This record gives sequence, C-alpha cells and structure tokens, in this order.
Amino acid sequence: MASGGGYGDSNQKIDYVFKVVLIGDSAVGKSQILARFARNEFSLDSKATIGVEFQTRTLVIEHKSVKAQIWDTAGQERYRAVTSAYYRGAVGAMLVYDITKRQSFDHIPRWLEELRSHADKNIVIILIGNKSDLENQRAVPTEDAKEFAQKEGLFFLETSALESTNVESAFLTVLTEIFNIVNKKSLAASENQANGNPASLSGKKIVIPGPAQEIPAKSKVCCTS
Repeated sequence: MASGGGYGDSNQKIDYVFKVVLIGDSAVGKSQILARFARNEFSLDSKATIGVEFQTRTLVIEHKSVKAQIWDTAGQERYRAVTSAYYRGAVGAMLVYDITKRQSFDHIPRWLEELRSHADKNIVIILIGNKSDLENQRAVPTEDAKEFAQKEGLFFLETSALESTNVESAFLTVLTEIFNIVNKKSLAASENQANGNPASLSGKKIVIPGPAQEIPAKSKVCCTS
C-alpha cells in the first residue's frame, strides 16, 4: 500500500531513493506531469524544458519512506548529448506521448530503444498517453497504445496533467513496482546470507512482470495527498 507524502517534508527519514526519468517528444506534457505529481501544480503558460531538471517527492510505501527523484529532459534532438548521464542510475521510466499527436506516439519505439540501450535492463517502464482531457482531438486510439504496451511488456495508462487524472496512479504504479523488486532483491540477499552464501546479487536475474493492462484511476495503488 502506498500513500502520498507531503510536497516538501525535508525532515522525513528516507529509506529509499528511486530515480525515475520522463522521456518522449517535446510538448507532450512531461513537465506538466512532473509538476502535477511533485507540487500538485499545472501551468497554462508552460515553456519548453531547457536541458535537464529534476524534482522530488517523498511517499510512504509499505511503511517505508521513499523519495522519488523525477528527472525531466527536453525532447528536442539538440539535447540528446545528455543521454547517458540522464539515464544513469534510473530504476523507472515514464514514456510519454500526446494522444492528440500521432507523431509523438509513432516516435515511442525510438525512445524505448534509446532507453533500453542506456538504462538498466530491469528498469520499470510505463507508457503514458497524456492529455486525455482532449478526447475530441484524439489521434491515437487507446487500443493502439495498449497493444504496443502488451507487445513490449510495459505498464500503460492515459493521463491528464490538466485535470490531474491518473497522474498519481501512474507514478505510484512505477514506484511500487520498483519497491517490490528491491524488496525481492533484499530478501534473496538475506536468504543467501542465511545459507552461508555471499550477499552479492551480481549476475542474479530479476524478472519484472510486464502487465500491459490499463490501470484504472482508482488503482489498488492508492494515495492521499
């Protein structure tokens, strides 16, 4: 069970820090998704991200304090030089497209390829179709995205940063999955130690399930902000 923490409790003891990256074309709403999650804000006068920036928010998952360190980058090609540093240490990724711009969805395979070539192979990935409030302008059918997510083993959700729809659920889905994987690693390490084996998990394959179902707004991963 996860519960949303405050938006600025600096005195809280931190048990885990999880780095999550936002990727996708420019103007799909990555920065707005981040602002909605990190500060519960939305700006109608949002400007393009320059380079890289990140924000944090602390939550409680299974009675543990988890700091989410969310990194946002410009989608423009001229900023691709930051790629390797941007992905380094990331344990989660949010692959974002705009449901009203078919091209932004068509570019998702390229973003996914870049992500998988630079990030850890066990990274938790969710595909996000943003701007679901613009249903009358939809250019990407939900079924197309579901099918792609199923094929690639990704989580999937449609969100609206403007209306705050599914933004919390999307982040908590990723963070809770990461938390569960980390716990499994810790459990395996403890069992190895108990059996007299080294605690190192190097080379141990951690299998991440890839349910491609659409997660409803009232997910089993809930929160109170």
